[in-house]
Amino acid sequence: MKKDIPIYKVEDLAIAIAPREDRIPDDEEDLWDVYLLNLKDEAISSVLVNSRGYGDIDGEKMRTTILRHFFEEIGPLACVQIEPIQIKLFKIANEYWVSFVHDGYMYDKKYVFVQESISEANFTTIPFLNRKGVMIR
Repeated sequence: MKKDIPIYKVEDLAIAIAPREDRIPDDEEDLWDVYLLNLKDEAISSVLVNSRGYGDIDGEKMRTTILRHFFEEIGPLACVQIEPIQIKLFKIANEYWVSFVHDGYMYDKKYVFVQESISEANFTTIPFLNRKGVMIR
């Protein structure tokens, strides 16, 4: 039964985190933005994104609230802003679980930015935004 269910791999989708252009460096209240990028030549629909953070900071366990975001449709070769994120949360793991429908099939994939991975040392140019940031494909 379970073997009869096709499992399709998520391709041409990415999560990116980029600093705001008007940011003040080293400000603890500094906000960056999280984006979902559809790199497909076709739209995706019924997009649900669950986000949460977890980990240890100075030996103390920390968990953020689970946030859910819904987008009816994301066009081809487009990006949408998911949420802002505080720079102090870069010390913990930040997880984004994306589910969507494409060609009549439901896909899902988990993207995890591990602790301390959101930093300028890992910057790349983010498509569609023409800004530097950290991206997982």
